[in-house]
Amino acid sequence: MTDRKLERRGLGRGLSALMADVNLGGGHGDEQAAPRRAEVFVPIEKIVPNPNQPRRDFLPEALAELSQSIREKGIIQPLIVRKRKDNPDGYEIVAGERRWRAAQAAQIHEVPVIVRDLDDTEVLEVAIIENIQRADLNALEEAMAYRQLMDRFGHTQEKLAEALAKSRSHIANLLRLLHLPEEIQTWLREGKLTAGHARALIPCEDPVPLARDVIARGLSVRQTEELARKAKGATRVAKPRAPSEKDADTRALEGDLTANLGMRVSINHKGLDGGQLTITYRSLEELDELCQKLSGFA
Repeated sequence: MTDRKLERRGLGRGLSALMADVNLGGGHGDEQAAPRRAEVFVPIEKIVPNPNQPRRDFLPEALAELSQSIREKGIIQPLIVRKRKDNPDGYEIVAGERRWRAAQAAQIHEVPVIVRDLDDTEVLEVAIIENIQRADLNALEEAMAYRQLMDRFGHTQEKLAEALAKSRSHIANLLRLLHLPEEIQTWLREGKLTAGHARALIPCEDPVPLARDVIARGLSVRQTEELARKAKGATRVAKPRAPSEKDADTRALEGDLTANLGMRVSINHKGLDGGQLTITYRSLEELDELCQKLSGFA
């Protein structure tokens, strides 16, 4: 996809402009020595949360800790809000819902806000970015947030890595977790497996039994990697070996395409005779999503 097309699909002001807002209205902690935008104080009852906020769960313990901090020090960073469409005297949160909830618990009657003129698409993008930057996400939640930014707004892994101060490999590795079977993703959400365990299982053809073994035996990541190597070795012995091993560049390209499409991609290159590129989808919804993505390249 060309840069020009990405600009049309993305936001006119660009991802970095939104990041400036999120960093300004971010977590309740040490402030950076950066100029702050003009802010106003708004009665807390005039503010409502964003109904499309991607983050639905707010841990009571974390909110209680933040509420105590607000009682002692006040709200250090302002919330980012926009005017409500259905009530010109009211505001909708763009970033900072945790602070808004904690301020209510602390019985604060007014909160500092920065009012921005943002459309629905921009609001959703800021909310996703704020979650990545500020919330205590598990690896799978973080991967799903990156996937949303790529699918909804046309951002590439390189753009996200640059804007979010993450390495491209970090983003690519997390996105690969989304290709694991649902059982393993559930165990990852529940904390029974770490991201390191899950990554070690990605190359395995049948990772679910291995994951069960890892959990039952309490294996370390290094032990899981060894278990996965043995499983792949057993598979190679049981199956006829392919005429030629794929080179590192082909495997890397497969990984990048898999991460970008959200579906497993296999490349079978036959030299001067061309080759085949196979995309595997797991449901009709994924097939429909793939058709929409391929139509966007036209």
